[in-house]
Amino acid sequence: MSSSRPTDLTALRAAAAEPGRAWRSLDELAGGEEMRELLEREFPAAAAEWIDAVSRRRFLELMGASLALAGLGGCTKQPEEKIVPYVQPAEDVVPGKPLFFASAFTLSGVATGVLVESHMGRPTKIEGNPSHPSSLGGTDPFTQASVLGFWDPDRAQTLTYLGRIRPWSAFVESIGASIAAQGAKRGGGLRVLTETVTSPTLARQLRELLEKYPAAKWHQYEPAGQNGARVGSRLAFGEFVDTQYRIPAARVLLSIDADFLACGPASLRYSRDFAAARRVEAGRAEMNRLYVVEPSPTNTGAMADHRLALRPSEVEAFTRLLASRLGVPIDAGDAAARLKAHERWIDVVTRDLQASRGASLVIAGETQPPAVHALAHAMNHYLENVGRTVVHTEPIEANPTDQLASIAELAGDMEAGRVDLLVIVGANPVFHAPADLEFAKRMQKVPVRVQLSLSDDETTPLCHWHVPEAHPLEAWSDARSFDGTATVLQPLIAPLYEGKSAHEVIAALAGDARASGYELVRETWRAQAPAGEEFDAFWRRSVHDGVVAGTALGPKAVSLRSGEFHRYAAAAAPRAESAGSLEVALRTDPTIYDGRFANNSWLQELPKPITQLTWDNAVLVGPETADRLGVTAGDVVELRAGGRSVEGPVWVLPGQAAGSATIHYGYGRRRSGRVGTGAGFDPLPLRTTQAQTFVSGVEVRKTERRYELACAQGHWSMEGRPLARSGTLGEFRENPDFAKHQGPPAPDRDLTLYPNYEYRGYAWGMAIDLNACVGCNACVVACQAENNIPVVGKEQVLRGREMHWIRLDRYFEGELDRPRVLFQPVPCMHCENAPCEPVCPVGATVHSHEGLNDMVYNRCVGTRYCQNNCPYKVRRFNFLLYSDWTTDSVKGVRNPDVTVRSRGVMEKCTYCVQRINAGKIQSEKEDRRVVDGEIRTACQQACPADAITFGDVNDRESRVAQLKGDPREYAILAELNTRPRTTYLARLRNPHPELAAIEGAGRTGEPARGERSRG
Repeated sequence: MSSSRPTDLTALRAAAAEPGRAWRSLDELAGGEEMRELLEREFPAAAAEWIDAVSRRRFLELMGASLALAGLGGCTKQPEEKIVPYVQPAEDVVPGKPLFFASAFTLSGVATGVLVESHMGRPTKIEGNPSHPSSLGGTDPFTQASVLGFWDPDRAQTLTYLGRIRPWSAFVESIGASIAAQGAKRGGGLRVLTETVTSPTLARQLRELLEKYPAAKWHQYEPAGQNGARVGSRLAFGEFVDTQYRIPAARVLLSIDADFLACGPASLRYSRDFAAARRVEAGRAEMNRLYVVEPSPTNTGAMADHRLALRPSEVEAFTRLLASRLGVPIDAGDAAARLKAHERWIDVVTRDLQASRGASLVIAGETQPPAVHALAHAMNHYLENVGRTVVHTEPIEANPTDQLASIAELAGDMEAGRVDLLVIVGANPVFHAPADLEFAKRMQKVPVRVQLSLSDDETTPLCHWHVPEAHPLEAWSDARSFDGTATVLQPLIAPLYEGKSAHEVIAALAGDARASGYELVRETWRAQAPAGEEFDAFWRRSVHDGVVAGTALGPKAVSLRSGEFHRYAAAAAPRAESAGSLEVALRTDPTIYDGRFANNSWLQELPKPITQLTWDNAVLVGPETADRLGVTAGDVVELRAGGRSVEGPVWVLPGQAAGSATIHYGYGRRRSGRVGTGAGFDPLPLRTTQAQTFVSGVEVRKTERRYELACAQGHWSMEGRPLARSGTLGEFRENPDFAKHQGPPAPDRDLTLYPNYEYRGYAWGMAIDLNACVGCNACVVACQAENNIPVVGKEQVLRGREMHWIRLDRYFEGELDRPRVLFQPVPCMHCENAPCEPVCPVGATVHSHEGLNDMVYNRCVGTRYCQNNCPYKVRRFNFLLYSDWTTDSVKGVRNPDVTVRSRGVMEKCTYCVQRINAGKIQSEKEDRRVVDGEIRTACQQACPADAITFGDVNDRESRVAQLKGDPREYAILAELNTRPRTTYLARLRNPHPELAAIEGAGRTGEPARGERSRG
């Protein structure tokens, strides 16, 4: 053994001695060829066993035994080890003080600018980047929860070949041989499949690869992408273009099944713009008007002044009829006859759009077919909106294409045996590809299959090579936002599991396996640096700001192809469905998207905005359809179409179009980690190339089974009280403080058994504007990330034991087939006369001199008297040990400024007291008072619509004090004289007078104002 290297053998011995801690370092040692030779020479039996081992523990046991038998300690002398003190700390790193780094979070390839909070190199929280045009400081639930995805213990952690661990060098060697075989074919057998690509660097690499192998093909497929909009723009203009909307300039908006306030690459920006355009304050009593046409209630539909529920096939008929009335040369066919019941509604919308010519806006949804998008472009053209409320630009995608045609072409090539090497970058086509393509079956005909992904998914077992993908927080890259603005993604930490980025995998394909993502991204931007500026200065500024200056796309002049469009549209007129058929709309899930977040427990337990369901999806049907089918909530039904069938539970949803159902896909995952696998059911077997967004003629059969769905809407019920208050713009003009008269008046402040307290210093308070809240749920996940709130699981949710410190209540008002929907975020009220405080026998819940209702965790003995005495039902009790104290990786996501609670403790919203104290400490160091806006709660900071305002109500110039003086301001359950510090501004609607008269202002047959439907 004298020929062995002492340092290597010592490392092996240390690894074997500490198997739980040393696996990653052992994996690193085994990555080199020299180490592999050493293992095989000195410990051949153990090496052979290790190479074939599936279990890490089994390998370490084998290696430990081999090292012990070999007498390793007696063969070599352990080298001297030195402890290096932490004398020279890294620049700007102060223990206990976080740093923020600008980067971006990408979804469907499109970037959202973010600031990532880091504690000693550990990413713990994500906030929006106020300097980035896509977010303006706001975030969505997916962005907030991405840090949990980063620390997910179920992420892919090793590079494998046929399930066996292999080093990166072995992959490079193998893929190099496969690529070399393509030389004679000019790459004719090479296929690369990606999702949507906006990264300038990745696009450059792929173009260079295709130049080297001109017969190779690059395919793209995004299951939840913008394919209808993409192909629709080419249909309307003869080329691919992107469309941006200037919402503040629009007086009348029409959404054609477009949930633009909660979905899509620009939803954060549009939420902020829409809320600002409807913000009614002293001296400004004007609002835009929003019409929405959709099959199933959405967040955007909930904000509508008028909403029309139509079956999916009727949406296109509506679009054709409206376009023809606005002057577009299109044959509406039998649309007028099919929509005769809605004649008056369509007539009002037509006239309202025409009256706002140049200041109107028509938006088509991403799930709509190309013809609807082309018609929307035509309507905006004929309404003279282009250049005012509508702006066209070059595509932000590096290679815009018809992605449905692209994935179908790839499937055809695999079936025909024309594919020798398939490289899948980030996608999961076995789960997401249309069912009729039989992608899994055809994929197995490819001799060499490679996948790069964050986790082991449905595609992984069918690939020879699986490369663990580096998370965006641990890899260099770049991407564009909805307006073309580029952001350089910078890593905050080295890859936890030696993951590789897409840039490194494509570089290996091109024969440059040594290239790093950092070098590749810098090379891209070196060629685009402004003339006359030093590149390093440009690079540092771009990375620091999170925005590459001057990269936003400018307006592009396009011409409408009226003639060719008319011929296409006439040929593609939709057929009328039979009266007894059921149409099923397929939509991405509000919380787990297309299934890529299925293993994220924060998102699984997040109640969906409209249904309030958690941990499951369901077949959503309206009350009329449920009666016709003879089903109730929880009944399992079989859905059959095109020879394929799925089974799922029913959920009855007011506002769902009669004769239709909606199913959110992304559930029913077969390989998604311990959280996502098996949750819900998979409706994608019904999805084909001819039925991407809805399926017609679906047969429904009720089974004898029942399935329990966990809905959070009925928990903490405060029904029958005027909680979420609303009115019309006309009512506000006549009586600005109408909201205060919709409930019992607040009693005199002196009517109390307790002495009044004068708050002389800070007096913290919050105001929530219901006119701005779009129900996106970003506040709920932001609070969870900030305050180390655990998940409890479906069974505990069924028992009403969810732990969220802020909840988003959903209210239905009006008739079941056309209800109004209101959202109301409910955190702790921080009552000045808090009912929870006098009943606590141990003084665990107390009041601060600044008006905070504090919880002293180490006093709480779990009597739950405070919870019973809270009229707002905002206190949470952890009946069990919900916090995971054993999984090492999960510990990394926790905020070190907030305790991690054990079982038996009452907890609730604290107004982010840790942020309050940090702000006060900083102001005291600078000998000043806290500046208004300096302290922002997690929910406030995340809100894309700027609906939540926090601050010092004693500061009369503060924003929160001004809002509390707004005539729309009110407190819920004010008649109890609890004096809540959290108050609300009533929701306003701007209905059209004619439709308001027809609909009775939405009050015909409605329940008591503010009553919540249990669905």
